[in-house]
Amino acid sequence: MTTQQSASLFGRRLRGARRQAEIPQDKLGVQIGLDEHTASARISRYETGVHEPPFEIAMKLAKALHVPAAYFYCEDEDLAELVLAWGRLSKSDRKHLRKLLDGKPDESFIKR
Repeated sequence: MTTQQSASLFGRRLRGARRQAEIPQDKLGVQIGLDEHTASARISRYETGVHEPPFEIAMKLAKALHVPAAYFYCEDEDLAELVLAWGRLSKSDRKHLRKLLDGKPDESFIKR
C-alpha cells in the first residue's frame, strides 16, 4: 500500500490542496504558525494520516490554502467539488444560489 492510499481522507485532501497551491510542506507549516524546525514533519504527518490536526489547525490550513475547511472532511468527491465551488462564490452569488435551492429563483441570477 502506498502512502497516498494509506493517507486519511483529510490527508489526501490537504495534500491535493497544498499541491494545487504549490506551497511546500515546510512553508505551509510556518505560514500557519508551526515551528520552522518541525513544520514540514507536522504537515507530512497530517497528509499521510499519521495524525489528524485539531480543527483550529484545519481552519488555519484551509485559510492558507484558500479552501473551505469543510473540503477536508467531505467523503463524497462531488460534494467536495461543490464545497470548493461554494468557497469561490461571492456572498451575493451564495445568497442567490440558496434561493434557487429553496425553490425561490432570483430572476437576476438566472439571467446571467
